[in-house]
Order: sequence, then structure tokens, then C-alpha cells
Amino acid sequence: MTRVAVIGAGPSGISVLHAFKSAQNKGAGIPEIVCFEKQNTWGGLWNFTWRTGLDEYGEPVHSSMYRHLWSNGPKECLEFADYSFEEHFGKPISSYPPREVLADYIYGRAEKSGIRNWIHFRHAARWIEYHQEKKVFSVIVHDLVNDCQKRELFDFIIVATGHFSTPNVPEFKGIETFPGRVLHAHDFRDAREFTDQAVLIIGSSYSAEDIGSQCLKFGAKSITASYRTQPMSFHWPFNWENKPQLNKVEDKTVHFCDGSKKAIDAIILCTGYLHHFPFMRDDIRLVATNRLWTPGLYQGIALENNPRVMYLGMQDQFHLYSV
Repeated sequence: MTRVAVIGAGPSGISVLHAFKSAQNKGAGIPEIVCFEKQNTWGGLWNFTWRTGLDEYGEPVHSSMYRHLWSNGPKECLEFADYSFEEHFGKPISSYPPREVLADYIYGRAEKSGIRNWIHFRHAARWIEYHQEKKVFSVIVHDLVNDCQKRELFDFIIVATGHFSTPNVPEFKGIETFPGRVLHAHDFRDAREFTDQAVLIIGSSYSAEDIGSQCLKFGAKSITASYRTQPMSFHWPFNWENKPQLNKVEDKTVHFCDGSKKAIDAIILCTGYLHHFPFMRDDIRLVATNRLWTPGLYQGIALENNPRVMYLGMQDQFHLYSV
């Protein structure tokens, strides 16, 4: 029987499982489906945790959620076509819900789908390679609870691990001497940590906008946002200023490329994430930036001879990346 492995049970992974289950419910023959998820529940990034760095099993923490995150897009653009927010909650809700509401909605749709038996939670993918002669994939996963590894064979692989969990961390001269807190947005959990502090935000996209705004809301003394290409063009409060790219750090003083400088207390890197698939062998590993389709991604196995790997959720939580 044909076997399909799905790596990850976030919104993209559970959408794949839902599609197979819907087809099965309509009488279609489907392959054997096995999903491996390293967290203890579905939901992917929407699983908020106080942990940063490593989890209780020594795995890199997947979630980049912070306590007071709200959706920066209307729920009408995030809604599953066959499961509305109103159906889930039994009443209309606002267009920009907080993370708890979105997470509950995602969990509810997964529960309704009836896909739980296909998912192996606390199973981390360690290594996937393709055997050309047998036309199968070898998949090694680590059962984190029992601390053992197992190997299985599959005909198709769907990678649905997303790309908002491995931080992109640039280097800046002297930053290692900074005496205050330096962290990436991936490890940001609560803006109250920065009350009464002068905060430097490095970046000019959604995370920089939201984290900087939250820090102000919870009492930060000031926000300085350093941009590489262009500043965020909003009408900011009096204690928010934009500065060009950070040049160097000297003790608590940061120097910018325009020659200006400022004393600050904390640095938050809102510098994006890397596409990181360490469990995929080089010849089937996706190498790309934020693009929906990049031809010629594979150097070893030509796509036309191996249409068996699919990457989901690379641009955002619902988009197909490549086939």
C-alpha cells in the first residue's frame, strides 16, 4: 500500500490530513497516512509556551508566539473554507482576534476532522533520504518520550514544518560587549520585561512593528527602530524614532550608519527566519528564500523524475511552496 509521511501538524500539516480524511469520508481510496509532530499537540506556531531555547526534551523550541500577540490580518483571510469562525464559536467574533482565539479555532477544526489517529506527537524527524533504486524514502524519527529512534519507509513526503522557527541572527560589531538583554523575536514572550527601558528594535517588518508597539504599550521608555532598506512609514508616538542600519555597539551606546548614536537598555532582533530542514538529505532539501516557487531547487534528484516531495507553509501558514 502507498504510504505518505507528513512532517508537522501545524495549520498546513493538519490541512493536508483534513484533505485526505475528507476524501476518505466521500468514499475515495487514500494511501496510508502517518504524521510526525515534535510538539505535544497540533497547532504548530500557535502553541504558546513560556519556554525559549530548548524544550524539556532538548529540542529547539518551535513556537515564536508571545503572550499578547493578536492577529495582524483579518480572520476572514485566515478562515478555513469548510470551517468558519462562527461555526466554531457559535457566534460572530471580531476580525482581528488574539492568539488564544486563533489557536482554539485551529484546534477545533483539527478535532472535527477526526485525524488524531494519524498523528504521532512528540516524534521529531531526524533524517529523510530518497532511495532512487527502490523509489522510496527512508524516514528516521525520534520518539522523544521513550528516547528511541525508528526507521520507516514511505512513497511520498509532505514537509509542513513552516519557516518561522529558526531565527535569522545577523552579526553587528561590538554586540557581544552589550551589557543588556539581546534576543531575537523568536524568544520574545512578554513586553512587560522591557518596562522603563530604552529598547532598540532591529528590523522594519511585521514583528518589529508589533513588538515595538507592545513594548511601548507596556511601559517601555522609548523605541528606536533600526532599518536596513527603508523605515516603517507610520505616525509613531513621540518616543518612537526610526534610525538607519546599526553600525556598531559600544557598551550601552549604539551607533547608526548616519553617524548618530543613542544609549539603550535592550536589543530585540526582528530580523526574520531561515528556511531550515536539517532532517532532509542535501539532494532533496529545499534551498530558498520567501518565494512561492523556485525552479531548479534540487541538485541531485531532478524534479521531473522525483515528484514525491512537497513543501508546505513556507510563505505563510496556508500556502503551497513547491512540488
